Amino acid sequence: MDPLSQIFALFEVRSVATARFEAGGDWALQFPAKPYLKFNAVLRGSCWITIPDAPPIKLRCGDTFLMTDAPQFVLSSAPDLTAQEAAPVLLQEPPNILRFGGDETVLIGGGFIFADSDTQFLRHILPAFMHIPAQQEMAEISRTTLGMLDQELSLQPGQMGASVMTRRLADILLVQGLRAYSKQQAGAKIAGWIGALADRHIGKVLFQIHNDIARQWTLGDMANIAGMSRSGFALRFKTLVGEAPLAYIGMWRMQVARTELRNPQTPVIDIATRLGYGSESAFGNAFKRAFGTSPRRYWQEYRQNGPTFSTSNANLLSPGR
Repeated sequence: MDPLSQIFALFEVRSVATARFEAGGDWALQFPAKPYLKFNAVLRGSCWITIPDAPPIKLRCGDTFLMTDAPQFVLSSAPDLTAQEAAPVLLQEPPNILRFGGDETVLIGGGFIFADSDTQFLRHILPAFMHIPAQQEMAEISRTTLGMLDQELSLQPGQMGASVMTRRLADILLVQGLRAYSKQQAGAKIAGWIGALADRHIGKVLFQIHNDIARQWTLGDMANIAGMSRSGFALRFKTLVGEAPLAYIGMWRMQVARTELRNPQTPVIDIATRLGYGSESAFGNAFKRAFGTSPRRYWQEYRQNGPTFSTSNANLLSPGR
């Protein structure tokens, strides 16, 4: 399994809301911060997005943007307009279609939640904001999917399989957007983890790490796979991924460990062995350093409280309500 698919499976990333947003005239709406993944694509017209500590960006027809741990942001017909709070003014009729003043500008988007209250790893590896212009080569691939999703959202309520279709199409759009951003960033000096997957040197190493996590990796092993010198590899890996190679391996092992511990039938020593630790105590020490609790204590708390998610399903209508 490729690294992105592994991560989405591990964190149980799931689509929970998809909507079409229509606006016209002079308008500016402010959407609240929400701790989830989000994608939006412009189907018609254009608009501006303003996020904190960054200049406004004009979004044109065919553009897509994605956000991780979505901050407060403003969508508008012009960046100098005073924004209103979005929730009180958006009309929702029929379901999943949000209207404000007209339909000169149309966006379609979705929100995604992920399991477990500690989602720092996911936020660490994905950029906070990703803009994919319409002219980007891979953006073209998403247009068919966007058209299908728009058609599903326009159907009358109660159509057979409608919710399944919208969730699956939203999943596809999210991956297509991440692929497009990865290709767009490949070769950049600082591309982040998602861009590192497309790097011809570092991408090969990430694939091997994720598929052989128990291996006693050395810097030399990874440099050989990358076809680079050890110093050159170490520098490039940290520049792209944001962590030194061995630190990244430790982080990934701990994320896998936490998921494995949720299965009460799996002995802790078996998890430790599968993740490459020589003893249960070595694994326990690493787990406690990462999460501040022992593996057994974590398992007990999980058994008592069950899974949690990074946000509730309420108020997840995209593009931000």
